[in-house]
Amino acid sequence: MSLAGKVAVVTGAAGALGLAAARVLLEEGARVALADLDALRLDGVTRFLRGERMPIGCDVSDPQSVRAALDKVRGEFGPVDVLVNAAGATAGPGGGKDDSTWRRILGARLDGALHCSRVVLPEMASRGWGRVVIVGGPASQGPARDRSAPDAAADGALAALAASLAREYAGRGVTVNTIAPAFIRSPADTDALSEAQRRQALAAIPAARFGEPEEFAHAVRFLVSPLAGFMTGEVLRLDGGMHLG
Repeated sequence: MSLAGKVAVVTGAAGALGLAAARVLLEEGARVALADLDALRLDGVTRFLRGERMPIGCDVSDPQSVRAALDKVRGEFGPVDVLVNAAGATAGPGGGKDDSTWRRILGARLDGALHCSRVVLPEMASRGWGRVVIVGGPASQGPARDRSAPDAAADGALAALAASLAREYAGRGVTVNTIAPAFIRSPADTDALSEAQRRQALAAIPAARFGEPEEFAHAVRFLVSPLAGFMTGEVLRLDGGMHLG
């Protein structure tokens, strides 16, 4: 399972999910570049990690910012072997009715995943090995309860993007998969819920609890490992059975 000698990039690395993913990649021996728009917070969380890592301020919605960040990674660490697209934004239940919120969410999630993937995928293919994980959401495989329009649109589009890229690069040693988490314990997700919303959410989850960032991180650990080389174009639900209805 070791990723010793591999170079990984995690976007949205100052958030709970991105940080958890970066931590397990470091544990596996990868050199990890942590990218986030919030450079100040990123510097704060990076100093507590162990392993070879570097923080990079990056706006994934801006292709020039992405290219500059990835050029820096190549210069410091070398070519990218693993990409975890965890950058995101959310409108919350019933939100996102204005144009600015729509663009913010689609820019951070969908555009960001595209900008990052299209830079690293050709290089991965040229070396015959690579792993891309795209973080979707509950609507990655159909309508989801209480999902705002921009959140649901991003979920579905990300799964479609991952499937298209997976097909394109499957024969060249590169896998592209989606993780679709729901209600993972974090400040941006469960902590932002009111007490009534928390009760409603828990009632919809057969497992009767929220997920933990570490559970998300272990899903990432598997998908980027050498053992997952025959799994591509998949949507891995991480929702405590919520999709069962």
